[in-house]
Amino acid sequence: MRCTREEYEILKLTRRYVTRDRRYLKLGGALLSMSGRDRAKFIRKLGKAAGEISPRELGVLLDRGWRERGTAAWLIAVAGRTEFRERLGELLLASAGPFAGQDYCVALATFGTSADADLLVAYLDRYLPRLDLYYDQTATLGALLLLDAKLGTDRNFRFLVPGGLWQQWIDGPASKAREDPEDPDEYREFIGMLCAFADEAAKHCSI
Repeated sequence: MRCTREEYEILKLTRRYVTRDRRYLKLGGALLSMSGRDRAKFIRKLGKAAGEISPRELGVLLDRGWRERGTAAWLIAVAGRTEFRERLGELLLASAGPFAGQDYCVALATFGTSADADLLVAYLDRYLPRLDLYYDQTATLGALLLLDAKLGTDRNFRFLVPGGLWQQWIDGPASKAREDPEDPDEYREFIGMLCAFADEAAKHCSI
């Protein structure tokens, strides 16, 4: 079966920005294990790609699957394309697919404004009360804590009060407590390290 022209263009786009060098698998926690020449090379190529991809192409990737969406979110973060803020917020809130939510949080935290914090709060308001769902609550709270520290705000306070939504969510299904630490600052530090990586790549972005 022959591909249509549109399908062929999407395939080219995905190969160039998402699957090349297995980029989509390296964005996230795997970045923190990189060092030396591998790290420098990956950072340089990520920054270059973020400067080359067009807004239209980013929009196409955001309409695809988790690999494309997560990679697009990183390219958006590195290039500081704040025009995608609302779109990323919508995708985060929808939680329509796995794996990419953390990437949306990194992008919003990298933008670093109160508008981004509002989107994170909206997510926590919806999903912390759902004790049965284990989505991107930890990454979102980490990103919110990071922004609160940067902006001098305390949007996180009502979630973290004793017996509040965070504690209720943590005390939900036992698998959460076993797999992840309860200290929210550990999630803040993790998102902060990913944002620092995006900032470093931004130095190689031509935009």
